[in-house]
Amino acid sequence: MSISRWKKIKSREYHKNPFWTYKIDDFIIPSTGFKGVYYYVHTTGSSMIIPVTENNTLLLVKQYRYLNKKFSLEFPCGGVKEGATPEDTALLELREETGYSAESLENVGKFCPFNGVTDEYCHVYLAQKLVKSPKRRMILRRFLFMN
Repeated sequence: MSISRWKKIKSREYHKNPFWTYKIDDFIIPSTGFKGVYYYVHTTGSSMIIPVTENNTLLLVKQYRYLNKKFSLEFPCGGVKEGATPEDTALLELREETGYSAESLENVGKFCPFNGVTDEYCHVYLAQKLVKSPKRRMILRRFLFMN
């Protein structure tokens, strides 16, 4: 049996907040005639930054994650706001979360962080030639970058 694409019949917004929209789609699988309902979260995307210092140290931020009820070490990351580009977002999040800016920012790709639940694409950037700014908002952790 071959797998076929699903066809959207209609889409509706269930709820919206400043960060994402909950949506419901009615769909049909043309090869079987099966009709169903799909619930998901729509976002405008996100940007993740992998900051690497001149001595090949990765910078991570420590953040409290409410839903998991614990702290997490993560690369700087944030949602792309309406009208902003993923690159703009990457530079902003790097500055806000680490206190660094980057003279070199390379887009290394994108991925779906939670496919099946959200239509989000996370754009990943490698940030090098870091310059420290006087202000830092989050607790920063350093890890050796392994080649």
